[in-house]
Amino acid sequence: MPDRHRLVLHTLATSHPMGLQVYDDQVAAGLPAELGDPWEVRRRVGRTLRSPLAGDVRVPGAVLSGDRPWLRAAYGRATAPRADLVHRMDLGCPPTGGPEVLTLHDVVAWRFPDEGMPPRSVHREVRAAAAVICPSQHTAEDVARLFGIEPVVIPNGVGQEFFSAAPLDPDERAALGVQGPFVLHAQGATLRKNLHGLAAAWSVVTAKRPDVRLVMTGPPHSRRTGLFGDQPSVRMLGRVEEGLVPRLMASAEAVVVPSLYEGFGFPALEAMAAGTPVVAASRSSLPEVCADAAVLCEPDGRSLAEALLAVLDDRPVELVRRGARRAAEYTWARSVRAHARLYTSLVGSA
Repeated sequence: MPDRHRLVLHTLATSHPMGLQVYDDQVAAGLPAELGDPWEVRRRVGRTLRSPLAGDVRVPGAVLSGDRPWLRAAYGRATAPRADLVHRMDLGCPPTGGPEVLTLHDVVAWRFPDEGMPPRSVHREVRAAAAVICPSQHTAEDVARLFGIEPVVIPNGVGQEFFSAAPLDPDERAALGVQGPFVLHAQGATLRKNLHGLAAAWSVVTAKRPDVRLVMTGPPHSRRTGLFGDQPSVRMLGRVEEGLVPRLMASAEAVVVPSLYEGFGFPALEAMAAGTPVVAASRSSLPEVCADAAVLCEPDGRSLAEALLAVLDDRPVELVRRGARRAAEYTWARSVRAHARLYTSLVGSA
């Protein structure tokens, strides 16, 4: 029997799972069957020294932030797992000093002041990696310009729960306070999410369609509250259960993604899978991912309003069909297969 190859997927624990954690979970779940023997796949979850979250290794905050690169590098080597290849799925994870794959979902930390600072040593770590994965060609080009490397593009997938999502029944809608037709915004509230553009658009939309509500999900944020908190046509649900998002999407008249920058754009594809029209900004990776299956527009208030009103006034059946076909192209099985091929090529070449 050939020697077993050990692959470690290194992530960080979080109390608020988002799209990046979906990626971590889906790839980790599919790899053992895809790689088969002679591979051993193990997850390694880091957490801070006082974190109550589940994890395998404690990591000091100074190591995560990279304020002291020498300490980060030394800690990473000292605690490195025994492996032929380590996939650092979060840049916060310290480098191990051995063969590594990194995933860079976007470059927002270098473009927007409220997206957090990457470790100071990230340029050296990225250039030292055996391979860097990006979820879209647009992100790969940004990474290439920033770091001078050539990333591997492996798109994300869409969960099957979105394709099979059933709309909310009347009692469920009443319990949520979501009555009548509504547009859904299921994203965060950082600057790149362009809530100012959406707020400007919504004042136009609600003036012409007072029967339509804007439903917003996401953890409480002062920007969202300041822009929409006093509007009677807006319902803010806060953070909702993971299983509720597909059904909200399936119930909406449209899903709006007004972002100025997305490394991939999960909500757009998820809404297409749920059979709901998408209005998205024609920026960053969104045109690449959506293609002709969404209404793409400029991210300013007037353009977003015109696009939303067009969808609300004439629900585009053909657009919904194209959306379902487009979403079906993005499967986690395909993404996992591409990851497995990359790992195999790297271990084989070594």
